[in-house]
Amino acid sequence: MFKLLFNRVLKRAGFGTSDTYSVFTRDFDVAVDAARLKEVLAPLSTDDATALDDAWKTFEMSLNSWRTTANLQALETTGFIRNATSDHERQDTVVSILIDHSGSMRGQSILLAAATAEIACDFLSRLGYRVEILGFTTLDWKGGKSRRLWRRQGSPRYPGRLCDLLHIVYRSADTRDAPALGYVLKNMLRRDLLKENVDGEALEWAASRLYRRPEKRKILIVLSDGAPVDDSTLHENGPNFLIDHLRGVIARLEADDLHTAGGYRDQSGYRRPLQA
Repeated sequence: MFKLLFNRVLKRAGFGTSDTYSVFTRDFDVAVDAARLKEVLAPLSTDDATALDDAWKTFEMSLNSWRTTANLQALETTGFIRNATSDHERQDTVVSILIDHSGSMRGQSILLAAATAEIACDFLSRLGYRVEILGFTTLDWKGGKSRRLWRRQGSPRYPGRLCDLLHIVYRSADTRDAPALGYVLKNMLRRDLLKENVDGEALEWAASRLYRRPEKRKILIVLSDGAPVDDSTLHENGPNFLIDHLRGVIARLEADDLHTAGGYRDQSGYRRPLQA
């Protein structure tokens, strides 16, 4: 009873809790293959197209020494993994790598995240693991179509998540061709792609994809540089609305059979390893 009353007080004060998490509408959320991103994003401006080409050149050329070092370290680990696991165990494992596409990832962070995903995908696939690469952001700034609908409906208080989610599949675990991601990662470097980040729902989405897989062992790895932020949502629900939901999702995953790895850090330095 005390917890219920406490949560009501928090909500009235404008502070959401994991128990009060809600979504105003999912009508404008999109999940899309990376190759089809141009169908849901606005055409690139001349400046953005130039920036994308420059970022891709950096990805292909300037990261070579970093990529070589990472590949050598991966090779050193190969023998240990082969000795510690059987072929059947590796083939019965699926790994999902979920990448934060928030605006704060722009620049070196997203370049390194893309390179990390490429190396991990190649390394794990060659060992026999199933691998998928996912990304998450929003379709627009300032709440997009969801916020405009909310306004047309009279701007009710505490609407819940108030933005249009964009979830991206760069590589599905069903992929059976060559392990290299290659050119598909170029889309990750679009600077107009990186906007807001609703991490809790992204983890739920990635986990739901894993739960539908036949493999016995399921692993979720998250690459993120900070706390969830969507200004439209936080302005109407309080500053803790998204981080509280994320913490709740992490707790549920930790209590489940999903093996997770990585960590989260918010503005206050909160960090918690994701490991069941």
